[in-house]
Amino acid sequence: MPIRFSNPDGAPKPVGRYHHAAEVPAGMRLIEISGQVGVRLDGTVVDDPGEQIAQAFANMVAVLKGVGATPKDIVKMTVFLTDAALIPVMREKRLAALGEALPASTLLIVAGLAAPAYKVEVECTAALAG
Repeated sequence: MPIRFSNPDGAPKPVGRYHHAAEVPAGMRLIEISGQVGVRLDGTVVDDPGEQIAQAFANMVAVLKGVGATPKDIVKMTVFLTDAALIPVMREKRLAALGEALPASTLLIVAGLAAPAYKVEVECTAALAG
């Protein structure tokens, strides 16, 4: 049985590309993906905030791939931004990275992240059969 995504009656329609609920059936493996930031493979931080967001999503997708998962296996994702003005570009980069996947989602605007150069951090929980 696959992950069941829903927008239950009694709750307002989602304001973005996500579902309110994600139900993981018994027997699936849960995988927690640590927060990913806009750092390239060589360890350098991407300067441009929009490209940093794209890199953070690319890093998350790479980690998913490394454990045999894809964006469609994401149950819940959290995005941390240091500037609300980055929300439109984050939505654009999220769509490019996740495609039609619509996991449960939370977006937070925070005062800062682990390093001052970081403008975004994304984390997720995925579920895989068996």
